[in-house]
Amino acid sequence: MGKSNRGFASDNNAGVHPAVMNALASVNEGHVIAYGDDPFTADAVGRMKEIFGGQSEIFFVFTGTAANVLGLDAGTSSHHAVICPDTAHIHVDECGAPEKFTGCKLLAVPAPDGKLTVDLVKGQMRGIGFEHHVQPRVVSITQSTELGTVYTIDEIREIAAYAHDQGMLLHMDGARISNAAVALGTGFSEMTGGAGVDVLSFGGTKNGMMYGEAVVFFHPGLARDFRYRRKQGMQLASKMRYIAAQFSAYLEEDLWRKNALHANRMARELHGAVKDIPGVTITREVESNAVFAIIPREVIPLLQEHYFFYVWDEETSEVRWMCSYDTTREDVNGFASLLGSLLERSR
Repeated sequence: MGKSNRGFASDNNAGVHPAVMNALASVNEGHVIAYGDDPFTADAVGRMKEIFGGQSEIFFVFTGTAANVLGLDAGTSSHHAVICPDTAHIHVDECGAPEKFTGCKLLAVPAPDGKLTVDLVKGQMRGIGFEHHVQPRVVSITQSTELGTVYTIDEIREIAAYAHDQGMLLHMDGARISNAAVALGTGFSEMTGGAGVDVLSFGGTKNGMMYGEAVVFFHPGLARDFRYRRKQGMQLASKMRYIAAQFSAYLEEDLWRKNALHANRMARELHGAVKDIPGVTITREVESNAVFAIIPREVIPLLQEHYFFYVWDEETSEVRWMCSYDTTREDVNGFASLLGSLLERSR
């Protein structure tokens, strides 16, 4: 069997949805004012305000890391701390950028299912008002989480209520927010601003966009001077129409929903195809577009020769398989068939 150029490593690895690519081409004519003062950016911002409310403030940036860092920076000072799960992207996969650029300390909390709770947050509320300790200022959650789990709206509300009672803010890393929304059967607003989220990093790159992220503030005061933070953070796009056009296409006719529904469905089908194969142990609930499993260590490189994926935990031989908007049943069935055959041979 030849090596496949498809796989289950990351939904980042998928290409750009044709509708998004067409949108990029459609704005590639003529001259418009740069740096976001163009009709395409106005259209995208207007669409997002329809979703998140007229009081929301929307700012486009290039990357998810930038959205997280600048969003956190807007509500903090360098003596503050950000409470997050120990699996959070801001803690594990952003090369220390949140701490470097905000000056804040990240307080990473062990969370076996990737989700914070009020009790877990309370465990970090120490040294309040004591000048020798950093002061907790933001709780950061990810929806859906790095472990594929999804916060319910009630869980988000509970965390938000506690954070606000303590004078803190709630930040949501929404890199896979579309997968979470379809898993819950809800829209974006209900589980963000409507549930008490203060700052949202809204992403679509993992669900069919090429690049770009939006920082959404649900209280105008938090957005004060953010345009200067964005510029200093090297995230002010001169040709912003190309980011904006993607968001317009992404939101048009609920493309985000169709893509995420498919990715989640493929994850459920992958789970169903592999869960009863001898030698496979599913380790986490499949709630969005991720499947986690433990398989024999010696089988991993053989399987990766044909379908690339990442090992999540080298020590336990736990792997992660991500499905995308363009994952096919042929991908799922071919992968499951090869995995079964390799495991049978290894016994």
